[in-house]
Amino acid sequence: MEIKPYTESPQTVAELVDLIMFCQNTEAHLGIKMAEQADVFDIQRHYQQTGGNFWLAWDKGHVVGCIGLLRVDSQVGVLKKFFTYPPYRGQPHRLGQRLFTTFMAYAKAETALTEIVLDTPAAETRSHYFYEKNGFQQISRQALPVAYAFPDRQSLIYAQGIVR
Repeated sequence: MEIKPYTESPQTVAELVDLIMFCQNTEAHLGIKMAEQADVFDIQRHYQQTGGNFWLAWDKGHVVGCIGLLRVDSQVGVLKKFFTYPPYRGQPHRLGQRLFTTFMAYAKAETALTEIVLDTPAAETRSHYFYEKNGFQQISRQALPVAYAFPDRQSLIYAQGIVR
C-alpha cells in the first residue's frame, strides 16, 4: 500500500467517487450527493493549486483511502475528504493514521498555516474519537475562523493549532 499525491485520470476519479459514496452513504447513511461535493471533480484546482494538497492511498492498483488539505487563507486549512474502506482501518493497516500523518507533515513543512479545522457529521462518533485522539478540539460554529462550504449533516466543528 502506498500514499501518493493526487494525479487525475478517469479511473482515479471513478474510484475516488466510489470510496466517498460508500463511506458517506452506504456505510454512514448520510444521503450526501456528489453534486454537493463538486470539489472532487477538480481536485487540482480546489486543493493543489491553492497551496493545499490531496492524497490517495493505493492498494493493488485501487484507491482505498483519501484525505485533502483545502487551504482557505494564509493561516487556516481545512481537513477534507478523509475516508478509508473498513478493512484498512485499525490494525494492521492503520491507514487513517497514515493518511493523517502525511497530511500533517505536509501542513507543517510545506505551508505557513497555523490552524486546521474540519467538519464531521454528528453521528460519526468513530471520527470524533480519531480527531480528539489526534489533538483536535471541538469548537462552536461561531468560533470557526473561516467560512467554507460543506454538506452539513448536523456537523460538529473541530480545530487544531499547528505546532512546528
